Amino acid sequence: FIYVEPSDKEHLPGGDRSNKAVSASALSGKPIKILLSGRIPDNATHVGTSQCLMCHQQYASEKKTLHKLGIGVVGKPSGLQDHSRFPNFNDGLNKLMAGAKFYFYNFDKGRGFDKYLMSEKMPADPASVSFAATFFKDSDGKLKFKTENMKDPSDPARVYIVEMTYGGGLYKQRYLFRVNGSLFPFVQYNSLGNESYNDRTRKPWRDYHADWLFNESAKKLTDPPARKSFEIECASCHYTGYTLTPTAGGGFVAGAVNDPSGEADIDGDGIPNELNMGCEVCHGPGSEHVKSPQAKKASTIVSPGKLASERATVICIQCHSRPQGNLKNDQPVSRENRMLIPGISRNEYLTNHTTREDAAQTDFWPDKVHSKSHHQQGTDFIRSKKYINAKQLMTCSNCHDPHGMSEVRHQLRQAVRDGKNTLCVGCHQETADVAAHTAAKIGMPHAMQISCVDCHSPKTMQTGAGLGKGLVRKDGKNYWINDITSHLFDVPRKDNSAVKGVEPARAMPIPYTTACGACHNAEGL
Repeated sequence: FIYVEPSDKEHLPGGDRSNKAVSASALSGKPIKILLSGRIPDNATHVGTSQCLMCHQQYASEKKTLHKLGIGVVGKPSGLQDHSRFPNFNDGLNKLMAGAKFYFYNFDKGRGFDKYLMSEKMPADPASVSFAATFFKDSDGKLKFKTENMKDPSDPARVYIVEMTYGGGLYKQRYLFRVNGSLFPFVQYNSLGNESYNDRTRKPWRDYHADWLFNESAKKLTDPPARKSFEIECASCHYTGYTLTPTAGGGFVAGAVNDPSGEADIDGDGIPNELNMGCEVCHGPGSEHVKSPQAKKASTIVSPGKLASERATVICIQCHSRPQGNLKNDQPVSRENRMLIPGISRNEYLTNHTTREDAAQTDFWPDKVHSKSHHQQGTDFIRSKKYINAKQLMTCSNCHDPHGMSEVRHQLRQAVRDGKNTLCVGCHQETADVAAHTAAKIGMPHAMQISCVDCHSPKTMQTGAGLGKGLVRKDGKNYWINDITSHLFDVPRKDNSAVKGVEPARAMPIPYTTACGACHNAEGL
């Protein structure tokens, strides 16, 4: 590998030749042109994506990516948001706008964020219901919901305004309402949910922290705890130029870069803020880049494609993993409550932005290898052979297009289920004949059309309802297919401790029980 350690302070280590190994003979007597990434000047500040697109119009396709659509004001997409690739983006929101009433019952403090079961119908045992929430479009055009105490009718109902959507377009959507200046998420719509499923997590509607709205000890309605606000728990991985400033009263005020085409004015200065991931999340604050003469443009902004893989990958992994930061939650923020500046090393990131390096053991399956909780793609990837090997050190952008210029699902650069395994075969030509590869590995060819990703990218993690039922046993018990891909790129086998002898509904999804399940026998597992 050819790795450059620059002698000046304007460039970052690595170079555009640093991630692919070359032979010594290929270097002999030949000049090599190496391009380095610039380094963000210490005095640089964020300027917003609209400013970037004034010169870089070719990347306006990022408006169509889910990174730009994650947070949206109800009924008012911003100038930086284009939903055209996701026509069903707001199916859940539309159901709420049309009117919906939910009953929250059978409280169980042992469950995670969904301590209640949730139903649109009154449960068979009305006494099990703690409270109800009714969503409605008010006369002012705003979406609101009213909570009613089903244990104590004398407890006054409470009404909240839903200001924003959180997600949509891929598997799930939540809804943000404001209390005392802060946003909080409530209820989860699973776009692929099915009411006939017995698993509560795979139904169309799932509780999301309804326990913040009802005190089971006092049997009274309540407001959510300020310390659990969206701004403190979640926003750092969405806002561009995220800030979190302590207040005199012991709370926090979140901020994001001003952008005239941003989603909403959250700081009251009359200018909208960019509440989704923009150019500067990956390229760094751009004020000095904008002001610099042409000769200095490249040295005042980060170009991830010119970084060593470790420095490029940590930009993505900071949010696609599960560390704990300064706030002791999933936000990887520093002591100043700031996200990393692109270009730093993984070591600097771990030292200054995490108090726990990555996910807890409960976020993995019992085999202690495969991720179970969502947004852990990076948790997997850095343990894969693609990240560390002797030939080519891969980064997220080798397979994914961060600017969304590709029309392929999940921002993949090329198709993986086109019958030709185009993306995979681009590097793995030796396994282009998938049937022969399968026969060589397991002793028999597959009997139906499968793709590389069916075996090497099982969906072990779940964020929405999953993708439905997998292999079904003779007794009617089924395995499940989840919806977030493992990025270990291994092939977990049927003797895996998270599968063998495990009740089907609780087993880790593996190729044997999902993609290949139509031909396999579940009785021996």
